[in-house]
Amino acid sequence: MPTPLDALRARCLALPEAHEVEAWGEPTFRIRNKLFAMVASPHNHHGAGRWAVWLHCAPDNQRALIALDPSRYFSPPYVGKSGWVGVYIDRRPRWRDIEPLIRDAYKRVAPKRLVVTLE
Repeated sequence: MPTPLDALRARCLALPEAHEVEAWGEPTFRIRNKLFAMVASPHNHHGAGRWAVWLHCAPDNQRALIALDPSRYFSPPYVGKSGWVGVYIDRRPRWRDIEPLIRDAYKRVAPKRLVVTLE
């Protein structure tokens, strides 16, 4: 059975030229070495006992998501003030809701010529 990390990894690495780099002891997902997603595992203080992903997000979207469902979305430490949003990916994650957030995070840092390939 795939773990939350396996499911997240498959979705992130399916994006054009996305690659994985370990940083701060956790997997991060990047495009041309620019971060668009970071894992917070349940095994360190960033995950607070749960699997989560931190995604590059517009500040307004971050606030709207957290207001919509604070049991699924949160403002992550360090990067939350820059608009990143945390999403819990354990306890039956709604991948149909998370996948567009992953794609949006990717689009925020990817070169335009790669973004158009997603359209």
